[in-house]
Amino acid sequence: MSQTTPTGRAIDSAEDLLQRRCGPADAALTAAEAARLLALLPGWRLEGGRLCADYGFQNYHHTMAFVNALAYLSHTEDHHPELTVTYKNCTIRYDTHSIAKHSGAGLSLNDFICAAKAAVLFHAGAAKQ
Repeated sequence: MSQTTPTGRAIDSAEDLLQRRCGPADAALTAAEAARLLALLPGWRLEGGRLCADYGFQNYHHTMAFVNALAYLSHTEDHHPELTVTYKNCTIRYDTHSIAKHSGAGLSLNDFICAAKAAVLFHAGAAKQ
């Protein structure tokens, strides 16, 4: 079943994802629905049952500024990624732990909502560099 906006319209753009907030998730998205939502997020990929992206930066200061902004976003959405941070790079991996706890892996709409918001954070910061 396709995910929908609060008005009942199918989520068909990154903008639709940006308008959403994370909420309780107890069922994984189907592979078809995950693939459909992935198409809305350029630069993101599915890897090992997780939604992943790699972002590069000019230096450590810019990397950490992004990581701190992402930490704040994660706190406000109450949905936290796995991060790998190096001097000029940050890899983000989302999956929904409440689903993964029961089935070993799983993606929810929350993963795609946060990925869309992380992409906006990156591109807003990249425009200022």
